Amino acid sequence: MDFSGKVALITGAANGIGRATALAFSARGAKVMVVDKDAAGAERTAGTIQQQGGQAKFHIADVTKSADVQAYVKATLDAFGKIDCFFNNAGIEGKVTPIAEYDEAMFDQVIGINVKGVFLGLRHVLPVMLKQNSGAVVNTASVAGLVATPGMSAYVASKHAVIGLTKAAAGEVARRGVRVNAVCPGPIDTRMIHSLESQLNPSDPGSVGDRYQASLPIGRYGTAEEVANVVLFLCSDLAGNVTGAQYVVDGGRTATGGSVSAAPRS
Repeated sequence: MDFSGKVALITGAANGIGRATALAFSARGAKVMVVDKDAAGAERTAGTIQQQGGQAKFHIADVTKSADVQAYVKATLDAFGKIDCFFNNAGIEGKVTPIAEYDEAMFDQVIGINVKGVFLGLRHVLPVMLKQNSGAVVNTASVAGLVATPGMSAYVASKHAVIGLTKAAAGEVARRGVRVNAVCPGPIDTRMIHSLESQLNPSDPGSVGDRYQASLPIGRYGTAEEVANVVLFLCSDLAGNVTGAQYVVDGGRTATGGSVSAAPRS
């Protein structure tokens, strides 16, 4: 997967899967625009790429604001002239709470970042790719977009929506040389899964992690780099006939019907 001469735009690139994917694109020759609300983290990711001999810039943005999204698209074009690959990745997990008790403001925040943020990314990047008659988009969904996780209604709803947006967009642009797919990570060893562990058992989050990992057929959390590899594949010419798809990276969780419950235990 050679991305020499290509430009990759990545949201949520300060940490976790976004950061790993930014580093992976750069390692394979791409110029990278790092986008995140976390200024220090975004600068750190771009700085690491530069230290490793790659080309990267960073841009601070709130993905729920159309003006910010337009600004990160413009910044990418001003810096690099085009957008070949767009990893529409920014997202949050929200709180672990039953629907009957879920805070409305938190619900709005999760939907705003995870759904509106993805929509706005598509809304403002797709016209660039359509003008180029080329491009590949990967949206970050989740296994929570395929199966329910009790206690995480907002997150589950948002990731189901991301898969719907992916399919709708793919159908609209397929004949214009642009592909749109989704990646569906399972439990990945990043800040997000450890946040969930702490919410479920603040006094002993490690025990939650042990239970989660024991329930997975692969017997461990996935790594951010393993997800990044799938994103790069979907953005590469190797996936030229793949669009409107969701690729599961979950260590066998959904294949075996397993559900790692996030429901609070009484």
